[in-house]
Amino acid sequence: MAIVLDHTIVPAHDNEASAKFFARIFGLNYEGAMSHFAPVRVNDDLVLDFDTRESFDWQHYAFKVSDAEFDAIFARVKQEGLAYGSGPFTPDNQEINHRGGGRGFYFKDPNGHLLEVLTV
Repeated sequence: MAIVLDHTIVPAHDNEASAKFFARIFGLNYEGAMSHFAPVRVNDDLVLDFDTRESFDWQHYAFKVSDAEFDAIFARVKQEGLAYGSGPFTPDNQEINHRGGGRGFYFKDPNGHLLEVLTV
């Protein structure tokens, strides 16, 4: 069996608000809290468990998506008026990148985590 990441904890200032934001932007379902976590199922193998914390370091989460998913996510990011950018050090230059023949962009969630969306 291949090793698969099953779930990871995502620290947040408000777990429910963060889970709802993530689910809305990525076109996923949020079905409510489980214990002290606010889980969002990303796919059959991965769940992000948002957990309220007072302080934490920001993290980088990268998601490889199809072209259609990229278009839908990108449209929601723009619709919400979020800053986005072409690189991890330019997450607000309002450009996308074309690395490896695909497309990609970065943006920050309300907790300061850097989210990356890429097709290749």
